[in-house]
Amino acid sequence: MHIFLLNNTKIIIMKSNQILTILMCLLFLFSCKKGEQANDQINKTSKVETEHKGQAAYVDEESGANALQVAKSLDDFTTLAAAIEAGGVQDALVNVGPLTVFAPTNDAFGKLPEGTVESLLEPENKSKLAFILTNHVAPANYPDTQLEKEAKKGRKLYMASGKYLEVIQKEDGLYVGGTKVLKTVQVSNGWIHVIGDVLVPVED
Repeated sequence: MHIFLLNNTKIIIMKSNQILTILMCLLFLFSCKKGEQANDQINKTSKVETEHKGQAAYVDEESGANALQVAKSLDDFTTLAAAIEAGGVQDALVNVGPLTVFAPTNDAFGKLPEGTVESLLEPENKSKLAFILTNHVAPANYPDTQLEKEAKKGRKLYMASGKYLEVIQKEDGLYVGGTKVLKTVQVSNGWIHVIGDVLVPVED
């Protein structure tokens, strides 16, 4: 670096290699700053996506299939699986439980008045659909043997919708909410009871 005097003013002239060194330092600092900003944005985006997906998006390859996974894997429950997605209640069926799901078959949904299913699947009816679906989930452990005990005691089942379902033991089997339990399947977080009707709750 050389220093000259011109009209009592110092003029500093730096060598080209010194200028290059300074420029490289400035570029390095700028790149680091931009990198930090990019990482912050990626972290924020990942967090939002994770929160949006919810618990149902978590893949557990070690545990047995939960209620949602079983319902999605069987052809008889394609309408139920679609309704669960549309109603946004996936997480309710994958929590650690125990829980009991009364699962209507495709034929059960087919018994509803024409156009009902299509209407419920519309985005504007999401809350109504969620209310109906949670009326099929009991936050408790109810295998068929326990349902029989509840029926003998005259107890009603409390559902996630806030409603209660009556359990009755008849000669031909168990009835919950007026519909017969057709089959019972144990899953990793509770029980699935297959039913032939949709349990539409009465709104207050």
